[in-house]
Amino acid sequence: MENEQMLRADSPEQALINEVLGAYELPGDLMKAGRYGEGHINDTYRVTVRAADGRSLRYMLQRISREAFPHPEELMQNFVAITGFLRRKILAAGGDPDRETLSLVRTRDGKDFHTDAQNNVWRLVPFVEGTVCLQEATPELFEASARAFGHFQHLLTDYPADTLFETIPHFHDTEDRLAKFRQALRQDRFGRAASVPEEIRFVRDREADCSVAMDALRRGILPLRVTHNDTKLNNVLFDTESGEGVCVIDLDTTMPGLSIFDFGDSIRFGANHCREDEKDLSRVNLDLDLFERYTRGFLAGTAGCLTKAELDYLPWGARIITLELGIRFLTDYLEGDRYFRTAYPGHNLDRCRTQFKLVRDMETHFAEMKAIVAKYA
Repeated sequence: MENEQMLRADSPEQALINEVLGAYELPGDLMKAGRYGEGHINDTYRVTVRAADGRSLRYMLQRISREAFPHPEELMQNFVAITGFLRRKILAAGGDPDRETLSLVRTRDGKDFHTDAQNNVWRLVPFVEGTVCLQEATPELFEASARAFGHFQHLLTDYPADTLFETIPHFHDTEDRLAKFRQALRQDRFGRAASVPEEIRFVRDREADCSVAMDALRRGILPLRVTHNDTKLNNVLFDTESGEGVCVIDLDTTMPGLSIFDFGDSIRFGANHCREDEKDLSRVNLDLDLFERYTRGFLAGTAGCLTKAELDYLPWGARIITLELGIRFLTDYLEGDRYFRTAYPGHNLDRCRTQFKLVRDMETHFAEMKAIVAKYA
């Protein structure tokens, strides 16, 4: 269920990890290190240290992508502020902040992160033991992730959003994503536009949809909140015994945003039975039973903190965020696959087509989606 690839002891990558870990006062000797997870952006490693008393202690070491996050120092300021706020909230509620939110290991000189000779920013966090990170889950675990993300939103309800940096400006600004797509299409630097006429037409037919949420924000219908902005299943750590979501991770895009997009991104990722890059589009379908499970869990987790307008717009959140990501994959394909990590030629195009097929299914079942939200709202 976990994806970990151990590093060779004599590899340059292992040498780099050793160098970075030298910036920290670890409680023992390094035993092993391996690439961990399936993230598209940052490089993540799980490292194991043997303490003096014989215990094995594990940590997550991450190199923050400067291409994705041009100002990682600002990202880390957000990280420290948000996790500190969450720790206080969790303690006040009688919880365990060492399990329910992330924390940092500081460097030997007391800094929150390490900058290496190539100006790469690294952070080290204790591994939350007794948990697992999943790429696929049962319906029960999907609903558990909904409760976790809803609770995360609830905990941050009164956090002052305007004090946070935008780690990726216009990240879920669908109008801006559409503008970037148009620019990539005009420039067509790699001569790929001629091979994707159907995908281009799909976007053009839905240009108005790209303004639905942003217009509601401008008009004050939807409030700006502190949101996670990347609410995939694999950004929740699940307790290995109870199966409950105990900790929301990957806080790099936690910044001002719309709650409907946090809801919608989970639906996009989890309310179907295919991978994000499924080639067989006949397998890509919105599962209304999973949609209902997630809606029920998310609204339970938010504990009444959402406004009536946010509840009304939740189905739009799923539809728009799925369209937006499809546009982003298509844009990256046109620009030569610069942003998302790809495993083969045309990978971003497969991802794009999967999202667009899911958008079609959401359009077909939109009335049913609205009825399900109304049932639990």
